[in-house]
Amino acid sequence: MALVGLEHIAKSYGGGAPILSDVSLTLEPGSFCFLTGDSGAGKTTLLRIICLAEPPSRGKLTLFGADSARLDRMARTALRRRIGIVFQDCRLLDELTARDNIALPLRIQGAAEDKILDNVSELLAWVGLADRGDVRAASLSGGERRRVAIARAIVGRPELLIADEPVGDVDDGVALLLVRAFEEINRLGATVLIATRDIGFAGRFEHQRFRLDRGMLSEAGGTAVQ
Repeated sequence: MALVGLEHIAKSYGGGAPILSDVSLTLEPGSFCFLTGDSGAGKTTLLRIICLAEPPSRGKLTLFGADSARLDRMARTALRRRIGIVFQDCRLLDELTARDNIALPLRIQGAAEDKILDNVSELLAWVGLADRGDVRAASLSGGERRRVAIARAIVGRPELLIADEPVGDVDDGVALLLVRAFEEINRLGATVLIATRDIGFAGRFEHQRFRLDRGMLSEAGGTAVQ
């Protein structure tokens, strides 16, 4: 069973020109894919549809085997908890520490505090920030903020991890470290979808690549990693 299935997805706003015209895509469990395309190509819009942040104007989205159009509010919330998202702007709470930003999803879900502390400490060490956990997010560097955002996205052990331009504002060395982190998450079983406008960067990895152009999706190369 496919983890994500998009069938002839289209999206427009207010009767304007379509952002997405006819997008079909299947993501199998355990796959790792790059979604490429220029700024304004519709990558973020497509990711928002996949993570149930907004509905398509036309077409069908199947997520974890469920037709998204048939989900009630509780079912949608339950499916969202199976998805981790690394936002383009990180969306950290600057007044909170790195540790508390990572812990936030678990606290919202009502997890036990001892479980939260253990998970967060483990993830801080895993992303190389064991000594930065008590630093407020506002004082972190761009690369550190990205790593905190990744840790927060995976603290709930998601089955699907979506990242929107995670390497867009960091140097090449940090970008490589971030992709290696995503690859490790993938090896642990998560399906990974990364959106980037840097087509050349995505081409350096042997992962399947798709390209959005004028609202249409095409395969751009690479090998799907299962």
